Amino acid sequence: MPYKFKPHRMYRMPTHFGPSAGPRQGEEGREFANVDAPKWTGWSVDFITNREQLTDLLPEGFGLEVGAEPVVTVRATYITEIEWLAGRGYNTLGVSFPAIFHGKDDHVTGSFLTVLWENLCDPILTGREELGFSKVYCELLEPRVYRGETHCTASWMDFKFLDLKIRSLTQLSAEEIVALTSTAKGDGTLHLKYFPKTGEWGTPEVCYVTFTPSSGTNAVITEAWRGEGSVEFHEATWEDMPTQFQIVNAIGGLEIKAYRGAWMIRGVGGKDLSDQRILR
Repeated sequence: MPYKFKPHRMYRMPTHFGPSAGPRQGEEGREFANVDAPKWTGWSVDFITNREQLTDLLPEGFGLEVGAEPVVTVRATYITEIEWLAGRGYNTLGVSFPAIFHGKDDHVTGSFLTVLWENLCDPILTGREELGFSKVYCELLEPRVYRGETHCTASWMDFKFLDLKIRSLTQLSAEEIVALTSTAKGDGTLHLKYFPKTGEWGTPEVCYVTFTPSSGTNAVITEAWRGEGSVEFHEATWEDMPTQFQIVNAIGGLEIKAYRGAWMIRGVGGKDLSDQRILR
């Protein structure tokens, strides 16, 4: 007989085999604590660019504007011991900048996540469909450390599109970590969730701003270092990256007026992001 959708359970395609497991729903619907896991290490580089170039990356008519400073953050994060993946891990590469949302009901300040590359399909699907993160796939190898320099790379089917390098690291004190945590969060992270309407390809089925609050997390920074860094996105042709060349070239085209430092941060814990919501 035809199946019925179970109330209050999360589904994603294919739905025919029952509720789907993921970060916000384990087997039999259980939740994950995200206290002693996952463990993560992030490498990031900040640089100042043109405000006008960042404004071009924001959609018209959605209440979004560039924040106080046009600072771009490129961050590669390597995550292990993830509970909802039964102890497995994956890596991410995000590009974001400060933004402000002025809506009818909501007014928040945070960072706008333009794109988040990941090297595993499962978090891409759950993050795109359920949360509205702009997630796409790429290969992200573990960073290479040689003679005091850390080198992170990203590629798609053997085309390397990113080199991120960090050097001259100095470890932060416990007091400096507290100060870093208090100033870096803002209200949270902003995203534009978009899905086209089937058969009407220029028309969105879904198109709105979603928000990840910075509060309510179990994430704890255990160690942090500050240093110097550089980042380079290599120009891609359609033949190099048929579905992503425009992303790489737009980011690579941002002027780097000055670097604002680089960071290595280690931590543990997080949250399942079930507090994700639509901004209005």
